[in-house]
Amino acid sequence: MQDLELGIPTQNSDPKDVMLLGFRKDSLNKLYRGKRLSEVALLHGKSANETMLDLIVADKSGIAAIFFLISEENVKRMLALPYVSICSDASSIPNEEPFINDPTHPRTYGSFARLLGKYVRDEKIMALEEAIRRMTSLPAGNLKLKKRGSITPGYYADVVIFDPATIRDRATFEEPHQYAEGMMHVFVNGIQVLDNGNHTGAMPGRCIRGSGWEKVIHISV
Repeated sequence: MQDLELGIPTQNSDPKDVMLLGFRKDSLNKLYRGKRLSEVALLHGKSANETMLDLIVADKSGIAAIFFLISEENVKRMLALPYVSICSDASSIPNEEPFINDPTHPRTYGSFARLLGKYVRDEKIMALEEAIRRMTSLPAGNLKLKKRGSITPGYYADVVIFDPATIRDRATFEEPHQYAEGMMHVFVNGIQVLDNGNHTGAMPGRCIRGSGWEKVIHISV
């Protein structure tokens, strides 16, 4: 990028605000995994830009990273907007081998618990009932998911039971593979999959497709 007035090259983020999640090569993981780009550049002995290019060439990968760009004030401001729904684009993975060896974002384990614990109970950004709406019926309606998002006769029986006084996220950027606390029971399609915080082994989930799926043209070859 360039500054439009001065024509001076600029960066989208400061190297200290870029955390390198991991590499394909174990040798690079041992040296740099979980470190900020500013620290890696000092260890590498070059500028942040040169260091990143060297690492991309050495690892032959895109190198996953976390960018700390948004302020806490902006997070709270967005959460206060009534039309903002809550989600997570992270995968659902267990806290066990071999998954705990892979880098991930703390939202993998704590996205919804963080909202309920930090922003609802502690920060009081919104009421508990409003938070539930933003995580259930609002996104289900936006995505046009049929018979999902609310406890209604004829809908799929997806129900979660949690303790609002104790629910909280434990995952951090440095130690992301940590389960949240306070989630007691989960029922998927009417079958219990979480019992007093323990997985029952049941897997009654199914693929959910939005309205766009019906408009896809399927071609058999």
